[in-house]
Amino acid sequence: MGTVVRIPFEVTGWEPEPLDLGGDGPVAFSRVTLRKTFSGPMTGGSVVAMTAAAVGETPAGYVAVEHVTGTLDGRAGSFVLQHSGVVDGTAQAARGVVLPGTATGELAGLRGTVELTHEADGAVLVLDYEVG
Repeated sequence: MGTVVRIPFEVTGWEPEPLDLGGDGPVAFSRVTLRKTFSGPMTGGSVVAMTAAAVGETPAGYVAVEHVTGTLDGRAGSFVLQHSGVVDGTAQAARGVVLPGTATGELAGLRGTVELTHEADGAVLVLDYEVG
């Protein structure tokens, strides 16, 4: 798409609450509010509203919207990401998009795609974006 940046992040808050969707079996559902702090090419933080399905202690999948506020490559503003992921054993695949029309400030017009990975040295958000 355009500029690709690798943005390390840390989860600084995790507030789960059970979600009763009915049914039975090994799957447990929850609604989670979590907070992240970003460093590197993007500094700032986010608040995430996530719905997850888990088998035991391990999330099997999630869908989320994330409100990001900060500075991306020197431009200040905010935007919303929408992403989802699947955990299969130790592998995790999470991908999403910048929601069109949600960017503010110097980031107005931001569009792009996102991939979230968990690597040996920590969590990384890979953002492929354009502004304008």
